[in-house]
Amino acid sequence: MTTLLSTLYFVSSAQKIKPRREIGNKKRYKSIVPGQEWLDTDGKPIQAHGFSVFYKDGTYYWYGENKEKTVKGSNVWTWGIRCYTSKDFYNWKDRGLIIQPDTLDALSPLNPSQGIDRPHIIYNAKTKKFVCWIKLLGTDGQFMTVLTANNFMGPYKIANKAIRPNGLEAGDFDLYVDEKTGKGYFWHERPHYELICAELTDDYTSVNGKYSVHYSGLIPPDTREAPTHFVANGKHYLYTSGTTGYSPNKSRISTFDDYHGAYKDLGNPHPADSTYSSYCSQITEVIKIPGKKNLYVALADRWMPEWCGTDKPKQEVEKIRQRFLGHKPNPINYAKVTLIDRTGEKREDWDARSKANYVWLPIVWEKGVPNIYWKNEWKLEEYK
Repeated sequence: MTTLLSTLYFVSSAQKIKPRREIGNKKRYKSIVPGQEWLDTDGKPIQAHGFSVFYKDGTYYWYGENKEKTVKGSNVWTWGIRCYTSKDFYNWKDRGLIIQPDTLDALSPLNPSQGIDRPHIIYNAKTKKFVCWIKLLGTDGQFMTVLTANNFMGPYKIANKAIRPNGLEAGDFDLYVDEKTGKGYFWHERPHYELICAELTDDYTSVNGKYSVHYSGLIPPDTREAPTHFVANGKHYLYTSGTTGYSPNKSRISTFDDYHGAYKDLGNPHPADSTYSSYCSQITEVIKIPGKKNLYVALADRWMPEWCGTDKPKQEVEKIRQRFLGHKPNPINYAKVTLIDRTGEKREDWDARSKANYVWLPIVWEKGVPNIYWKNEWKLEEYK
């Protein structure tokens, strides 16, 4: 049975939201409405999933997986990396693909049939290069491809075709450059087992061999993935989700002072979510809004919007728990990294995510804990 709370925060069709101001056949947004379809300035659904957002010189940049062609029956996992820009955080202009798909080489990591996920781009002040890491889903596990460019908008060239950092399988991940030291850090899930924090080489295109282990010895759905790192008020924070595929689950938040030291778990950052599904979403980025005193926004994908307001997320989490019940945590090592011709594969309903949307919510600081509460609609202007 759907609770009253879930009916409110899953934006049902009966929910009364102020109408958008129309400009011709397009929509002009003046607020954030989490979970609703979000159109770009051309009136098309925004396609930037597993994404990141950053701000520079008066402009927000939002980039992620382009899923417009990832439909049932296709062999497309991701059709390149798409970027959008905005001046107001509400209305986003499509700037096209900053990383193009390679449709000619079936063994290219950028071929649309390969499992391209979660692009993250950082800037290297020493090499003056933009460095993009992308997760790949292979038949023999998960690994990374690294690309570089002279400009953020590209063109990007492959610098490291297919690697397993420190010889470990690498799943969902995040990147960060320490503002004081310039050193790069890379958090990644070691699938179905633990979370790794690794140091990058000076050029950020690989790892230097030093890493630490966190949230170790877990099994799905409790294994941590989708690490999302941010710094606020001088402290480091890390949101993570459980391991349940596209099904939403309960998030965790931890804090730390030393990258390779102890991570203190602060619990579930969605304390009012009675469905334990992180408001039917998965956090992928946190951004501090410039010009605001202490406004941080947690940005999330809603991969399965059709499940919101139902018991399906809870059922899927329990199904995975039962599947792994009695299993012992077991790290898997793969001796090789291979790219294979996957152009004959077809997307099924569960992995055709072209209609996935987004949940963006402001962070509420409660005794130093960055918690997140549902809002049907909100504006930056409401915050000092």
